[in-house]
Amino acid sequence: MGRKDDGCGSEDIDPKIDVHTDRKTGSFNQRSFCTPTEAGNSPDDRSSQSESAFLGDNAVNGADDGVKRSQKGKSCEDDEEGHLVYDIGLVMKERYEVVCTLGAGAFGKVVECIDRDKQERVAVKIVRNIDCFREVARSEIAVLEEINSLDDDKRFACVRMLDWFEHQGHICIVFELLGISTFEFLRQNEFLPFSVEQIRHMAYQIVRAVCFLHRNKLTHTDLKPENILFVCSDFSLVHKDETNCEDRKLKSLDVKVVDFGTATFDHEHHESLVSTRHYRAPEVILDLGWNQSCDVWSLGCVLMEFYLGRTLFMTHDSKEHLAMMEKVLGPIPPNLLKQTRKQHYVHNEHLNWDEQSSSDDYIRKHCQPLKQYMQRKTEEERQLFDLISCMLEYDVCRRITLEEALWHPFFSPMRTQKQQRS
Repeated sequence: MGRKDDGCGSEDIDPKIDVHTDRKTGSFNQRSFCTPTEAGNSPDDRSSQSESAFLGDNAVNGADDGVKRSQKGKSCEDDEEGHLVYDIGLVMKERYEVVCTLGAGAFGKVVECIDRDKQERVAVKIVRNIDCFREVARSEIAVLEEINSLDDDKRFACVRMLDWFEHQGHICIVFELLGISTFEFLRQNEFLPFSVEQIRHMAYQIVRAVCFLHRNKLTHTDLKPENILFVCSDFSLVHKDETNCEDRKLKSLDVKVVDFGTATFDHEHHESLVSTRHYRAPEVILDLGWNQSCDVWSLGCVLMEFYLGRTLFMTHDSKEHLAMMEKVLGPIPPNLLKQTRKQHYVHNEHLNWDEQSSSDDYIRKHCQPLKQYMQRKTEEERQLFDLISCMLEYDVCRRITLEEALWHPFFSPMRTQKQQRS
């Protein structure tokens, strides 16, 4: 379907077009699971694009997954790209029986299995038998083990790794089986935005989860709607009289953060380029170095996408991306432009941008000042936009932390509910 990627990095392609598909033909409440990522060292116009396990760039259909069906239950040799070739019915580790393929991507394949020991269904990611992917998988396992250890009572909305093992040279990671991603829900619901109340419920869980990571000296580095999954994606249809259409209404708004393949501890080497393009912070684009606050920027973009039903910064060019930011958020502070190593982006202490270009026409058409996106101007919307504006602050020293965000007035109803439950 999309571009093929045999390396450890991937092109900065549009994840909304090239790397997403259903796991089964259009059935919304089929279960799915997004997992770890591939990061590569790449030039400025490339992205360490993470790929959802069920939504990879060469994703397969669950009903026609290209896997042989037999009663042998035996694994075959790897294919030429290092993917495990297997039959439905294969039992790995004398425990996990493959029942269907959920998806495939550059990283490997994800299968749904029956855990024979616990008699429950799980998702197993089978990583390609290639050194760079094995290295990323081992890094992810280390992060997931740390998360499990630090949150043994499961208070925070991070996906749980249940087990991991090796099978014929392939690292296999066992996860709880979750619902579809928030992006996939938007797509299947014709990009109808979430309500402010729905955003509040999801955002509080996400901010708490990522704040938990930050407290423990971890940065996720690839937060986006594709990496936020519903725990259960069952829905009911709500009829709209005026349009004779039906909208999907989720039965639960509980979500979890997934894909820790590029999560980085504070003491570890920080790659210069992180995050998927549309959610990449300005300090990353300007090569100023980054810290945990790059996650805050990404979450600000995610919340706007939930509100709009579409990506805030839809571009594939770094300078155009910066120009879009200026249209939405105002001028980039001159002190940041002075410090950047990317001086070809700068002219006379301003962004080097041609306002007569066709790109500028595109930006004027698709971008407007942040507050102008506000549709109803209710108090709850004002609070949401105030929070987002604090998250989309150019200067990392002024950008809100997630610890502070939890105390923002937008989340007051959630804090009240939490206190009442306690």
